[in-house]
Amino acid sequence: MTKTRRWLRRTLWALTGIVAIVLVLAGSGLFWLRHAMTVSLPVVDGTLKASGLGASVTIRRDVHGVPHIEAASQSDLVFAQGYVTAQDRLWQMDMLRRNSSGELAELLGAQFLAHDKAQRVLQFRNVAQRIYSSMPDADRRRYEQYARGVNLYIEQNQDHLPAEFRLLNYRPRPWTGSDSVLIGLNMVLSLDNHWDAKLSRESVTARLHNPKLEAQLYPTGSWRDQPPTAAVADMTQPHPPPQQDDDQDNDQTQTRLQLPSTSPEDLRALRQALGVADCNGCIPGSNNWVIAGKHTASGKPLLANDMHLGLTVPNIWYMAELNAPGLHAAGVTLPGVPLIIAGHNEHVAWGFTALYADVQDLYIEKLDGKGNYTGPEDNWLPLAHTPETIHVRFGADVKLDVQLTGHGPLINTMLPHEQRPIALHWTLYDPALISIPLYELNTAANWEQFSNALQAWCFPTQNVVYADDAGHIAYHAVGKVPMRPNGLVGMPIQDTHHEWQGYIPFDDLPYSVDPPSGLLATANARVTPNDTKFPLTLEWPDPYRAERVYIDLRGRDNLTRDDMLAVQTDIYSALDQELAHRLAYAIDQTAQIAQAAQTPGKAAVDNRLKQAADLLRSWDGRMTADSPAASIVFRTRQALWPLILQPKLANAWDSYSWAESNFAEEEIIMHGSATTASTSGGPSTPSEWLPPDFPNWDALLTEAVRRGLDSSKAPDDLARWKFGSWHVVDLEHPIFGMLPIVKSWAGTGEQPLVGDSVTIKQVGRAFGPSQRFTMDWSAPDASTENITLGQSGNPLSPWFRDQWPAWYNGTTFPLPFSQHAVASQTAHTLQLVP
Repeated sequence: MTKTRRWLRRTLWALTGIVAIVLVLAGSGLFWLRHAMTVSLPVVDGTLKASGLGASVTIRRDVHGVPHIEAASQSDLVFAQGYVTAQDRLWQMDMLRRNSSGELAELLGAQFLAHDKAQRVLQFRNVAQRIYSSMPDADRRRYEQYARGVNLYIEQNQDHLPAEFRLLNYRPRPWTGSDSVLIGLNMVLSLDNHWDAKLSRESVTARLHNPKLEAQLYPTGSWRDQPPTAAVADMTQPHPPPQQDDDQDNDQTQTRLQLPSTSPEDLRALRQALGVADCNGCIPGSNNWVIAGKHTASGKPLLANDMHLGLTVPNIWYMAELNAPGLHAAGVTLPGVPLIIAGHNEHVAWGFTALYADVQDLYIEKLDGKGNYTGPEDNWLPLAHTPETIHVRFGADVKLDVQLTGHGPLINTMLPHEQRPIALHWTLYDPALISIPLYELNTAANWEQFSNALQAWCFPTQNVVYADDAGHIAYHAVGKVPMRPNGLVGMPIQDTHHEWQGYIPFDDLPYSVDPPSGLLATANARVTPNDTKFPLTLEWPDPYRAERVYIDLRGRDNLTRDDMLAVQTDIYSALDQELAHRLAYAIDQTAQIAQAAQTPGKAAVDNRLKQAADLLRSWDGRMTADSPAASIVFRTRQALWPLILQPKLANAWDSYSWAESNFAEEEIIMHGSATTASTSGGPSTPSEWLPPDFPNWDALLTEAVRRGLDSSKAPDDLARWKFGSWHVVDLEHPIFGMLPIVKSWAGTGEQPLVGDSVTIKQVGRAFGPSQRFTMDWSAPDASTENITLGQSGNPLSPWFRDQWPAWYNGTTFPLPFSQHAVASQTAHTLQLVP
């Protein structure tokens, strides 16, 4: 007994010692990290020497840490912008350029190797250098000045760089002008990417063997569309069904089934490497609209914009006001890029959404096995080669030989099981396309100057809404979109008849100026009528947000800024409410049939399904955090896809991906019970989507509800199944989020989330409005802007998460613009002196 006690005592002392050591180490680590964060907080008051300036620059920060930069020259202004942005976001800037150039594995290890290979194959670093070298001298000087400001900050702060640099034990290399272009290319990849969908469509088509069902899975536009170039429709009346779309290539069979399609495994790996959102319906896009003064309370135009992107820590945008002779603009900037991206100046305001024009094609090339490929004139041409070396932390370097044809790089390195040589053709690779007219947008004084600047816009393709202080409103689609005389192709091309023939002229892109309706809005859905002269894309995103914006605003007068925010935060879903009623009906019908037939076992409709029907039929369609019906319909829609796709596609069912997949699902659900008459005069047949083991469509939908509940582990009492209990937003810092002690104050944690992927407030776990902007030309200083978290990337900064309550709760605040407003709201003042 004594020996046992002695052993227990020693064991307890040993365990106590281990725990104490762990606590000491954890405490020391936390102390070190807090110290590193504290010493890296920026200087925001007083005076700092800044060699390279021509004159002193004043930086006033308001209560949200937004810098209001006033300089005597534009050159000093962008220099100071680079310096100040680096104060708050240097590590993010470094990671953005590494992400684009394919240099993450060098810091973070082999888990990022697939991503880095993809970026090297896409040639982003070489494209950025080419664009930068070809820029007009004036633009290149601005990028150089911005880089000098960033580098001065790096030089002055070598001993107290942001904590992430210390934690990963590296120092940033000097900033260059081409690094700024690199960061812009991240946005191009996010907003102008269609080629993965083309591979996906080919994979599905090769297994489906049914053109009719394929057309249902891949709609191009819908009866719900409200193009801004058309008269505003009466949204209380049914729209006519769309005619056969001229955008559709009538010779899709040219690529079908003649060669094997890309494997589902490759498609899954590709999406992961490209960072494609795993949230169904989380399509990078945005909302924007503009309202003429005849519909506003003030008589002056209102413009609203909220850009939907992946939500990161820190936020993708950085707010600023820039003021120098000849340039005075405010809004959001992209960390690492000079000037204002979206916002307003003294005369004009503008906002963006993704146009989703198709600027990419995939070509199956012919190789001779000797280093040559077949050119456009059926002649052999040598493959070009770009050697790449990827450094891997804690691992060996990886060599990569990127091969290129006249179309672009062969992407096979990204598709390990793909045997066909597939080249990516992209406007990004055209050496003639180099223009990034941000300066011209920032300094435009009227629509003529602004639209002239838009003509030079190359990429990404965008919808731009515009309002000015003279009362004009406008919309224009922008970006270089290839002309394809033989039609758009939604899959890889293996013929010589689908080469590009220049680009669609600017004046032939969709636009509208001062329409009689006084209302222009876009939300990524179709912006052209069916009879468009030049097709833009086969893949428009879902129409629900754009439709709802018009429903919210059509026919209303005396509109105010508060009304704009109410629309931006609208969480009503007509789609989900419609489907809820359809599901309730299906359960009722299935219950009646089961009762009459005395169906035993799982096929019977149990009390939980009956409760689900009751909740669904009485629901108001708002995706609120406390809604059980929102949970039921959301999970049912997820469960339906494998039910109908797996019987057709087997293990490739999740290869299906389409920006308008929610509309495709709506049409399949709502018309699935319809029957098709036999062409031979015999009895009609049920929908081809109905799996053979289901007697009718109602039984299928009832099973989808059951599986949605079971897979989600819904409670027995569905009234307690709140949407926000599992539908959450959770934003984590990419480094600090991995540290348990730090995670809680370096991110948001899981918070109940309202809205879904088809509401105007389009959201997912780490996706949603990255900013909210409303311009009121009757009161520019009262115009509002807020981002998701805050200006700073440092968790100890008061501006790290101070904007989160506004974003989360659907409120906002003004962004001061005039000298008087800036002065009245200044909390800190820093002078940069030569």
